[in-house]
Amino acid sequence: MSENKSKLKSSNSETQKEIDKLGKQLDAFNDEVKDLTHDRMNATAKQEVEPQTKLSQKEIDRSKEIYLKPERTVSARDKFNEKYRNSYNFDKEYVQFIAENKEVIGEMIEAWTRPYAGIPAEFWKIPTNKPVWGPRYLAEQIKRKFYHRLSMDESKITGSDPNTRYYGQIVVDNTIQRLDAIPVSTRKSIFMGASAA
Repeated sequence: MSENKSKLKSSNSETQKEIDKLGKQLDAFNDEVKDLTHDRMNATAKQEVEPQTKLSQKEIDRSKEIYLKPERTVSARDKFNEKYRNSYNFDKEYVQFIAENKEVIGEMIEAWTRPYAGIPAEFWKIPTNKPVWGPRYLAEQIKRKFYHRLSMDESKITGSDPNTRYYGQIVVDNTIQRLDAIPVSTRKSIFMGASAA
C-alpha cells in the first residue's frame, strides 16, 4: 500500500513539473503576443498575390466606361473646414481603377466613405475585376483594406537531454490585402502612332 502511495506521489510530482513547464511556455507565448504592437504589425511585408484581373491595354480601351455614383448619401451636421479644401478637391477627382475582392473573388465591394468632416457619408457598390471610374478617396480607402494574420509556427527546440525534444510555438504575423484597387493606365505609346492621353 505504501509503495502505491509513493508511486502516486512521484507521478504527481512529475505531472506537476510538466504543468509548471507548460505554464512557463504559455507565459512566454503571451509575452510574444503582447509584443505584437500595431507598429510592428504594420512593418510586416504584405503577402504577394497575383492580380486577379489580367486585362490587356486593348481590352481596357474597349471596355465600357463605368462611372460610379454613391447608392446612398447621408448628410453631415458638422461644418467643413475650409483649410482642407485643396486636399478635398484633389481627393474627389475621378480616377480609373480596377477593384479586386481577394477574400470572396468576384463579389461586389460595398463600402461607406466620409473622407473629411463636414462631407456627407456615401455608400458605394463597386463592381470587381473590371475598370471603373470613381473618386480618388474611394480607391484609396479600398487600397487600405488589409488585415494581419497571426499563425502558430512550430519550431523545434532541443532540450538539455539529447533524447528529448521540446516543441515551442512562435507567433508569426502576415499582412494580407483583403481588398485592392489597382490603377488603370490609359497612356498610349507615342511610338505606336497614338498621342499620349
